[in-house]
Amino acid sequence: MPALNRVQLIGNLGKDPEVRFTTTGKKVCQFSIAVNRRWKVGSEVKEVTDWFNIEAWGRIGEVCMEFLHKGSLVYIEGRLRTSRYEHDGETRYFTKVIVQNMQMLDHKVEEELPVEPDVEEDVLNE
Repeated sequence: MPALNRVQLIGNLGKDPEVRFTTTGKKVCQFSIAVNRRWKVGSEVKEVTDWFNIEAWGRIGEVCMEFLHKGSLVYIEGRLRTSRYEHDGETRYFTKVIVQNMQMLDHKVEEELPVEPDVEEDVLNE
């Protein structure tokens, strides 16, 4: 029987990405994103923010580390992974999104390029 584990999110980074290393020395980029939901109840606007823990491995992780920062708007596509750990004799579970595709959605600020004189105009002025 086929199975599907896929999640798509658009949200803002809550803080700058961090790089961590596994016990085997592999590098992983970790960050969290906030996804806001808004709706109206009568004339009142309600809002709830859901937070998601994100893990990016390999080249995608390097790109995230280099270009993303707190507040960046980003599209994340990936799969969910639930892990568990023991704390004070109690088993705890947490879920994170493992990135398979990432797209930066922030608008680029266009740099002002210096205006170069028109070549034809220079020739005519000589």
